[in-house]
Amino acid sequence: MNTILITGCSSGYGLATAQHFLDRGWNVVATMRKPREDLLPRSERLRVLALDVTDAQSIANAVEAAGPIDVLVNNAGIGALGAFEATPLNTVRELFETNTFGTMAMVHAVLPQFRHRGAGAVINVTSSTVLAPFPLVAAYTASKTAVQGFTASLAHELRPFGIRVRLIEPGYGPDTRFTENGGARMQGLITEPYAAYAQSVFAAFGQVGDVTHPQDVAEAIWRAATDVSGQLHYPAGADAVALAGAS
Repeated sequence: MNTILITGCSSGYGLATAQHFLDRGWNVVATMRKPREDLLPRSERLRVLALDVTDAQSIANAVEAAGPIDVLVNNAGIGALGAFEATPLNTVRELFETNTFGTMAMVHAVLPQFRHRGAGAVINVTSSTVLAPFPLVAAYTASKTAVQGFTASLAHELRPFGIRVRLIEPGYGPDTRFTENGGARMQGLITEPYAAYAQSVFAAFGQVGDVTHPQDVAEAIWRAATDVSGQLHYPAGADAVALAGAS
């Protein structure tokens, strides 16, 4: 029976993905910074572990507790919406610590077991911001674009060892906790010179028809985890699929 470890399972894409794989009979290691046993139905195939992808000891503890896994999904991420001029560089570094270096650290931690077995899959979740430019998310886009390049290169590097590497590119997800999880990080990032422009951007997002739902991402991750072809990119959600087709 296959085992998948998913980061960032407290809500949104990670939670939906954990449920999706449980429903299909996999062993699931659902990780989050503050573990909650009530988020998913009890199952002998489910373990909920504490994991902060910005903390080396937390990563080591979680990987050891998880034991052998077949698939790693790097879904944990944070966002920031606002004018880059108003974004403190400490906030930019915070984005990279979780979105970019956290992903790299998790891959670094599991590669030895994958290489030793000559099998395994690394699935990194980025964003449709890598498919087309979006305003007011410059720092966030940079952190995700770094993961995009890292993953594409890694796919070549690990192919001789039988390790599959995949990219999930979700579209705009209004029913995730992107803004809520931003919290204090996003306060003050829309300063007066950018206020009118920001309002027009927010109004445009309010008119978006096709959006991405957590289940869209869960299904894309399922396809990536079970696909033995050499496909690298998996856009998730109708809007992301449209952007990928136009790029």
